[in-house]
Amino acid sequence: MASLNKIFLMGNLTRDPELRYTQNGKALASFGIAVSRNWTSPEGEKKEDVCFVDVSMFGKRAEIISEYFSKGSPIFIEGRLQFRQWETQEGQKRNALSVVAEDFQFIGQTKKRSGPSDASRTDKGPASGDINEEEIPF
Repeated sequence: MASLNKIFLMGNLTRDPELRYTQNGKALASFGIAVSRNWTSPEGEKKEDVCFVDVSMFGKRAEIISEYFSKGSPIFIEGRLQFRQWETQEGQKRNALSVVAEDFQFIGQTKKRSGPSDASRTDKGPASGDINEEEIPF
């Protein structure tokens, strides 16, 4: 059976990237992007659909995303879809479809982020409150 899980998205970040480290010191950046589609209805009315996508990226690229991108920044990402299922403590079944980014490209001009950032950390390793690698569902 043939299979391919590859996705290309271009949009704008919906929130500042959140950078965390696994217990093994591997960087993980989580952020969202908005991807829009514009079209004209048969009546001539201009329309727009916006799709909001959760994205995760690992390694050095995650650190770069966290340092140079912020809410509103344009980005092009390449990755794969990931489907997760879980059950809440109340017994409700939940699921989510997200993107695990494997690569990205800068679009337009991007500056280093200002404000609170993990970029000021000197150890670049795990810190208190960081995630357990076993918590990552992939």
